[in-house]
Amino acid sequence: MIFHPTDLDGAWLVEPDLKADDRGLYARVWCEDEFAERDLERSMVQGNISQSRSAGTMRGVHYQLPPMMEAKYVRVVRGAIYDVIIDLRPWSDTFLEHISVELTASNRMGLYVPAMFAHGFQTLSDDTEVHYLVSASYTPGLERGFRYDDPAFDIDWPIAIEVVSDKDVTWPDFDPESAAAELSAAYSNRMG
Repeated sequence: MIFHPTDLDGAWLVEPDLKADDRGLYARVWCEDEFAERDLERSMVQGNISQSRSAGTMRGVHYQLPPMMEAKYVRVVRGAIYDVIIDLRPWSDTFLEHISVELTASNRMGLYVPAMFAHGFQTLSDDTEVHYLVSASYTPGLERGFRYDDPAFDIDWPIAIEVVSDKDVTWPDFDPESAAAELSAAYSNRMG
């Protein structure tokens, strides 16, 4: 696997090192040892799939508070997504900054999303399926989020939003000060 750093500290694009022959190709897309070498979360406790019927489907933008904060490793197995992550670590030099990447079944890239990052994506093609590993179980009481069009982030989604869940359009406006306080307090309590 080939690890490419992003502009957000701790977030990586992961490119499979493809080996091709007459049969087709082979590539490793997950390796605990290679993630450990970069001090990335390697204890993934859950694997999820997300299938979206139509292009323009929006999922997210979500995160979980400590102690159930989630690192994620996201890959597309069919179709394409525009994936956005936002650094929500109050102590980080890139606090509240975001990046976007295009993950597709054909480019086979993966995105490693550190804990205490928000994550959301928009499908770019019909019948898109995303597979992702997470380092913590889903805990509804610790889930937080904000709308895809929250003015605090001004994310430029590439196509019109066609489908979004009721939950994802009703998140309150993101308040950086209260979010930083909540995240810092939860993280401090977790660390003891």
